[in-house]
Amino acid sequence: MTNSISLKEKIGYGLGDAASSMFWKIFGMYALFFYTDVMGITAAAAGTMFLIARVWDSFFDLFVGVMADRTKTKWGRYRPYLLWFAIPFAAMGAITFFVPEFGSTGKLVYAYISYSLMMIVYSLINVPYASLLGVMSADSQERNILSSYRMSFAFIGSFVTFMLLQPLVDGYAKLFDKGITPVNADASISTAPIGWTLAVASIGLLCSILFFFCFKWTKERVESASKEENASVKEDLKSLFQNAPWWILVATGLAALLFNAVRDGVAIYYFRDYVQEHYKMLGTGWDFTTIYFLVGQAANLVGVVMAPVLSQKYGKKRTYMVAMLLAAVFSTLFFFVPNNIGWILFMQTIISVCAGYVLPLLWSMFSDIVDYHELKTNRRSSGLIFSSSSMSQKLGWALGSAITGWILFLFHYNPELPKQAMETIFGERLMISLLPAVCCVIAFIGMSFYPLNEKKVKEIATELQRRRIQ
Repeated sequence: MTNSISLKEKIGYGLGDAASSMFWKIFGMYALFFYTDVMGITAAAAGTMFLIARVWDSFFDLFVGVMADRTKTKWGRYRPYLLWFAIPFAAMGAITFFVPEFGSTGKLVYAYISYSLMMIVYSLINVPYASLLGVMSADSQERNILSSYRMSFAFIGSFVTFMLLQPLVDGYAKLFDKGITPVNADASISTAPIGWTLAVASIGLLCSILFFFCFKWTKERVESASKEENASVKEDLKSLFQNAPWWILVATGLAALLFNAVRDGVAIYYFRDYVQEHYKMLGTGWDFTTIYFLVGQAANLVGVVMAPVLSQKYGKKRTYMVAMLLAAVFSTLFFFVPNNIGWILFMQTIISVCAGYVLPLLWSMFSDIVDYHELKTNRRSSGLIFSSSSMSQKLGWALGSAITGWILFLFHYNPELPKQAMETIFGERLMISLLPAVCCVIAFIGMSFYPLNEKKVKEIATELQRRRIQ
């Protein structure tokens, strides 16, 4: 049997996703606004860029997974990437949120190149990090706990980002912009480019430190039950594509992440144009958009903490399905709530608790897929399989960001207007409520076909353990 995981190591593992999530939330919730209102790119062009850059990068994740599976160092297969790419991760973040003195075409080209490179670096550190879950413990419930630590720290990281980003952007803009950028009295956050570059650079530095601690405090334990190490990449991919539970989990995860991406991506527009409650909270530097995000992260964390308890009692599959069904119901109701900050934050809390259950269960089920795949193929392809989970995550965010940009364009969003048209606001309301509800229903239906229940997972773990001690 594998050694038990200490609290320090669980925290260390969690710190890795705290770092990843700090940047991921910036890209998921603020990038579209940055490109449209700070860099000056149209919503449609930004949406298309998100789709193109993230779709091809999603498949790059598979390459990183295959490469990580074949990496051999004194630190293990996956941990070294946390050390190698921590600093490039922070540097590319600042470069991505830099506005060059180019014309509109030049800015769009710069956005494509910098954003694509950022996603590549993100893959090179996040795919090996995710793969650690499959080699830190062979016990399914232990991995479920590790996954919950991971997601708990992810939401803590997101919470820190939301607390810091707006005050940092506004503070750096006030300190260094010196009136260069015109001040929009209706803007909820500064549009001064220097504020965004320095704020993201500051958060990136913190991310690098967290990755170093994750590298130092974690350990790889689980070796393959088979001595076979010479399978070709083609054979690995072929066997993966023949793995039916993997296909179901990728599709289901894609729908769940699409739900989050659309809701998060449109929130800043929804508050500015529809709610119009973006006055700064006294003494905090936060507007109600940031408060909305912070409430969501706190509620997500409640769901994450409760996920292992409920999944142990009712099973991962059933817990996941109930959470998605409830999220669909309350997302639908969100469309009909009064335009009142109290009601909006109340609904955000309920929906976010449901969403919080989902992500740790997804990552834990991918680790079960690793075991299932090893049982069938005698290959423990943790990197390849977890890269596919990262692929579904990026595809979900790519489609979500692209759809958000396209629908904003379809409903005639214009960043130059002091007040958006009613049809634009209607489109924003659809994207924060009814469209995410549809994604939840798709995820619910997909999970109903998932075959690896708790009994099956235990049988697989027992057989693999028997092989390892032979």
